[in-house]
Amino acid sequence: MPKLQPLKIEITHFEFETILGILPKERVNKQRVVVNLSFEYEFDSEKKNFIDYSEVTRVVEEIFTRKKFELIEEALLFIKKDLYQKYPLQNLQLKITKPDIIDNCQVAVSLS
Repeated sequence: MPKLQPLKIEITHFEFETILGILPKERVNKQRVVVNLSFEYEFDSEKKNFIDYSEVTRVVEEIFTRKKFELIEEALLFIKKDLYQKYPLQNLQLKITKPDIIDNCQVAVSLS
């Protein structure tokens, strides 16, 4: 068995409340956001290196808490840069959804 194995982590329906948006009410009231992300990495079976997905979720939520983004686009780009700096990952897919901002739909922006 080869020592390096390409693996993919998927974190779906990661939900929390945060400040995100440009509308006056969004700047003072937290709202629910849903983050979906996935990425690939090389798992070394001999060294047993891995990426701790619970730490990734903590990092993402902490970024939102600290930055209080106005635009989803800004959040996507900042999180992408931060995760690539912290972890040896590849092919990041990231989607942020604001499920409650418009009554009859959910709004999301994504990057890959």
